Amino acid sequence: MKDILTASYVVEMIRTATNMYNHGWDERNSGNISLLLAESDVEEYLDINSVQREIPTGFELPELDGKYFLVTGTGKYFKNVQYYPARDLGILRITDHGRTAQLLWGYTDGGKFTSELPAHLMSHAARLKENPHNRVVMHCHPSNLLAMTYVHDLDSRAFTRTLWQMCTECIMVFPDGVNVLPWMLCGTNEIGIATAEQMRTARLVVWAQHGIYGVGADLDETFGLIETAEKAAEIYLKVAHLPIRTTITDDQLHQVANHLNVTPREGFLN
Repeated sequence: MKDILTASYVVEMIRTATNMYNHGWDERNSGNISLLLAESDVEEYLDINSVQREIPTGFELPELDGKYFLVTGTGKYFKNVQYYPARDLGILRITDHGRTAQLLWGYTDGGKFTSELPAHLMSHAARLKENPHNRVVMHCHPSNLLAMTYVHDLDSRAFTRTLWQMCTECIMVFPDGVNVLPWMLCGTNEIGIATAEQMRTARLVVWAQHGIYGVGADLDETFGLIETAEKAAEIYLKVAHLPIRTTITDDQLHQVANHLNVTPREGFLN
């Protein structure tokens, strides 16, 4: 059997976690990533009948029964994932109607999955209904998006329009917009439910005064999705206090969308 540390998805997870830390998005042990894997991806490297231990999830989600996930661990620093991947990452199989996570590999120090697993798995379930290719859920704390939630209207339409107007590529990268949740207690089933509900209409969900959730087909796409929104938020914070003499108009945003063959979120443009 092949060495799991050579699996492309483990290698890319390590690179992504390191890159997120280097971008300043994941201070200390903040942030978490989960990647949906096919059984064939796993059995090439692991004996899928060898369960290391079972960990209660604390919620029920029967639609994910039998699904495999590569998930960052709770309390782990992203800067260390590259050095201790078997300690800081884990491969899980969800069973018992979503109530149990069977650990197949990882968390070698006795740890477990991220405390945000409810929000991750509920988001996976919601996005798979919208797009079966959405396999990654990524959570982090980008400084500019976080700062923007202190000074901007938290209405999802208004928030999205501001980001779209900051950079021409934004409407191409996230034409479905950004949904925004007011401050909620993190690490709970309640915020997981609320996030999953917002994931029905957008691949980016901002948690006010906390961070952002992004979903995509792979780690690169999801990273780029968040990176683009964060860049737009940075531009907004650079210009918001200045007299605005020009902007990207709705007509111009329609032109961009038509040229690139993307469909903007209904009702978000005039």
